[in-house]
Amino acid sequence: MNGNIYLTVIKQGAEGRIYKVIYLQKSTIVKERFKKEYRHPDLDNFLTKERIKSEARSMIRCKEAGVRTPALYLVDLERRRIFMEHIDNSVTAKQYINSFLESESENDKLDNILGEIGTSIAKMHNNNIIHGDLTTSNILVQTDKVYFIDFGLSSVSGSIEDKAVDLYVLERALISTHAHSDRLLKIILDSYFSKKLNKNSKEIMHKLEDVRSRGRKRTMVG
Repeated sequence: MNGNIYLTVIKQGAEGRIYKVIYLQKSTIVKERFKKEYRHPDLDNFLTKERIKSEARSMIRCKEAGVRTPALYLVDLERRRIFMEHIDNSVTAKQYINSFLESESENDKLDNILGEIGTSIAKMHNNNIIHGDLTTSNILVQTDKVYFIDFGLSSVSGSIEDKAVDLYVLERALISTHAHSDRLLKIILDSYFSKKLNKNSKEIMHKLEDVRSRGRKRTMVG
């Protein structure tokens, strides 16, 4: 028991732990960041608090932009924790996509979800929200809805380069994680670059090609 809240660890990584708890009579996810022992305590405390505040702000900005994220319940800077809604009956987009690919089913449901992912990223970028870690593990699917999670590396930027890099991170994640990644990416990007959605389609498209080219060169030279 911790502060009258029972914490059940469901995931642990290099940066912190993820707990599932009941908070305010609601199923809740708690994200807790570790102390970095190699940093000066004052610096670590400052950087961690700034990152937590940035993550919370990005989630709020997403809500305002019409992008689904878990509801934010509490930001506890002293304990380095964020309390947020647990999205019931959801799976990661990684699991969702693979379930269709493994069954080799041609299903409009998958295409609709991929299109929704592209639409949501466009809304984020139109509001200068850079996710920073766009992977199919950081997107949840609940029936026909998608939710974006893990804004720990997020930032606010109007830079065309930053938006293109965000897309490139997703592209590399798709290639490394999923079969038929070209088809998946095409549906997402077609939705993202829809003229009705994106304010800077041509500029971002050209910059994405530039980022891809630089990525290929880095791969070639090791």
